[in-house]
Amino acid sequence: MARFFSRFRSRDKPVNRTAGSSFTFYMGGSSSGKHVNERSAMQMTAVYACVRILSEAVAGLPLHLYRYNDEGGKEKAVDHPLYTLLHDEPNPEMSSFVFRETLMTHLLLYGNAYAQIVRNGKGEVIGLYPLMPSKMTVDRDENGHLYYSYVHSNEEADTMKDETVILRPSDVLHIPGLGFDGLVGYSPIAMAKNAIGMAMACEEFGAKFFANNAAPSGVLEYPGTLKNPDRIRESWNAQYGGSTNSHRVAVLEDGLHFTPISISPNEAQFLETRKFQINEIARIFRVPPHMVGDLEKSSFSNIEQQSLEFVKYTLDPWIVRWEQSLFRSLFNTDEKKLYFFKFNLDGLLRGDYQSRMNGYAVGIQNGFMSPNDIRELENMDLIPDEAGGNLYLTNGNLCPLSMAGAAYSRNIQKTEENTDANEEVLELADPGSERKRIGR
Repeated sequence: MARFFSRFRSRDKPVNRTAGSSFTFYMGGSSSGKHVNERSAMQMTAVYACVRILSEAVAGLPLHLYRYNDEGGKEKAVDHPLYTLLHDEPNPEMSSFVFRETLMTHLLLYGNAYAQIVRNGKGEVIGLYPLMPSKMTVDRDENGHLYYSYVHSNEEADTMKDETVILRPSDVLHIPGLGFDGLVGYSPIAMAKNAIGMAMACEEFGAKFFANNAAPSGVLEYPGTLKNPDRIRESWNAQYGGSTNSHRVAVLEDGLHFTPISISPNEAQFLETRKFQINEIARIFRVPPHMVGDLEKSSFSNIEQQSLEFVKYTLDPWIVRWEQSLFRSLFNTDEKKLYFFKFNLDGLLRGDYQSRMNGYAVGIQNGFMSPNDIRELENMDLIPDEAGGNLYLTNGNLCPLSMAGAAYSRNIQKTEENTDANEEVLELADPGSERKRIGR
């Protein structure tokens, strides 16, 4: 095995930091002392908000399957089995929204998303089922070919012990995130565990501070020697500790004196630190701060632009990963020449009503949009062909492109008809006279 990989250094074993023996890196503690993993990180409101925003955005976008037509354009391939599978129901247990939301959540937390591809006897895809990334390992066999090892837990496999299932690449839909080898992605939570751990530590500090009646800790000083200091400490905590004992009057006897020793939240810049860590987490997922509730730097004039930048710089790269992974995994060689998947981002890029109407007017007047094109974008019923719903008009008199210049032609024809009519009138009035041509 060592000799084989020494000859194929460009095809080394994939580096998977979210499964197997390397899982300790992912599960390791942070510098703040907090234990950071995908579940503890989701208890942070900023992480939960970022993951929810991105997963719901990808899941809510219309996903269509297109085919190239003979005219050089494209059309929806609604008759293809994959159209219903991805657009409506990947498997009998979940909708397309839930399926894509689940895989996108895995992708954001683990850096990889996996789904088992179920095929019939003809090789057609009939189902897609999500797989947990923490139970998946990507490896190579002795011939250098990739394979996937998935560990079934006893709850999934209905057995008393775990079972490992080997899957071929053709049986797995794998969407990798950012990684170092191009095959397996790295977990964003693992790479940013120190920033998330610090945010968790700040949140815990605030919770414990208010649980202690928002009072700093300290020491009870006694001039002499206490015989049972533990009893006095427990008695003090029972009487005055916790939010339920707030504003109680402390009674000190026998020369006891309370001296606070901890740093106040104001001196520790508690609020500033928490706010910065929220922005730090939003920066990890490239989510605009206003989308996680931080409106300090947002205004009426820039929030729309930030939303458009979210679509362009945050969502679009994820969408490309999805489209290309679906294309690579679900199509055979012949289908790749005819079909492709496409997420529709138009709904997220729509402006306000007035801006849309102004844009539609420009499209109508310049002949690259028809009334039905606009009504379809606005989810309105289409106008029948005989009523002109599919006419493409040009600026000016708004006539069809095929009749451009028709008004000029009609004027010439009308002038000639008037001339002939005048000549006929003159001839009837004076048949023997010489006909005179009237015209300008």
